Amino acid sequence: MDWSSVSDEKVLRIAALKLAMRELADRYQCKAIAIQCWSALQDLIGIMPGLANALLTDDGIPVTCETDIHGAITAVLAQAAAMDSTPPFFADLTIRHPDNPNGELLFHCGNFPISLAVDDKPLREHFLFDSHAPGTHEGEIKGGEMSIVRFDGDMGEYQLLLARARGTTGPFSRGSFVWVEVRDWPLLEERLVTGPYVHQVVGIHGNVIPVLYESCKYIPGLKPDAVDPEEYEIHSWLRGGDWSW
Repeated sequence: MDWSSVSDEKVLRIAALKLAMRELADRYQCKAIAIQCWSALQDLIGIMPGLANALLTDDGIPVTCETDIHGAITAVLAQAAAMDSTPPFFADLTIRHPDNPNGELLFHCGNFPISLAVDDKPLREHFLFDSHAPGTHEGEIKGGEMSIVRFDGDMGEYQLLLARARGTTGPFSRGSFVWVEVRDWPLLEERLVTGPYVHQVVGIHGNVIPVLYESCKYIPGLKPDAVDPEEYEIHSWLRGGDWSW
């Protein structure tokens, strides 16, 4: 990484934060962490936690922003479904692609795992305001086949949103980002808006949808919400069939 714009003291603080969170996770046998990233740590210790979150996620302990507990549960489910073969990334659903009606920008403030980076990522201050503390990293992550997942609930009823996506090209963005294409964005958008979901999802490279769909049979009170592929397509795949994009 290029941290030439950040002082050595700040780099050490970011590293120390990462180690402190890891120590707490080990002490309490936690599988994931949800952290208040905006902007308590900036005020308390003079750094943003984005890079520390990214490094821990690469270590196998997903860290979700904005104290998103349900997001942390989602990340654990996705990582387990992938058999720890690739790290999840925690993203905001933001804006539509300017040219692709089924394209969407997955973005966050600099917390995507470093191992997924397309190029070396610069470490810098948070990009929204020059007065913000350093601790986030920026750049695009790799595309390819992905699964988009969100565990959430309302009034004691829980659902697991399941959708597939693939990376696509798009305009440059600040922060950590990747442009994705889905089969039917208006349908996915409707399910997100009308379901018990918030604006944040977990992405993971590869197809973990059938695994997560099956897992709902063994998690009491959790219903699968299969957007794409639909349930009949998942059942066909589980019987040895195939699905097309």
